[in-house]
Amino acid sequence: MDVIFVVPLVVFLLVLQYYRTDHDTPADKDRKRYAEGIALFEAGNYAVAFTYFNQAVKENRKSAIAYTYRGKCHLMDEKLHSALYDFTQALSFDTTLSEVHLEKGKVLYQLEEFNDAFLSFDKAVWFSRGKNADALHWRSIVHEISGH
Repeated sequence: MDVIFVVPLVVFLLVLQYYRTDHDTPADKDRKRYAEGIALFEAGNYAVAFTYFNQAVKENRKSAIAYTYRGKCHLMDEKLHSALYDFTQALSFDTTLSEVHLEKGKVLYQLEEFNDAFLSFDKAVWFSRGKNADALHWRSIVHEISGH
């Protein structure tokens, strides 16, 4: 008889705990936190966005999203090595960001480091679960060049 009361109570508590738990990843939280800077970047205000994300990196040295967007700003100024540094930093804090692997691969491709570019594109494909057409496209291009 006790089982009739205990099991529904336990199930209720588990469901309650599930809905009270924060399921956002650190990257999701940072995207919300830096929405203003992301909007600046997407609007084409790269200089202002760079200043925004440069300050964000200073305030939060472990933010993969801040490093990602600062790296994207460097790309707009064709500062490939600075962008590569920022993408590498971003991935050191969150290796699951397929977008960053893709951007890093593009930089490595431009620097003619094809083996490393292939690895970055391959990781972009892996972490996007094969759903990122750009990652698949770039990986195939580098595959033809480097013979992987």
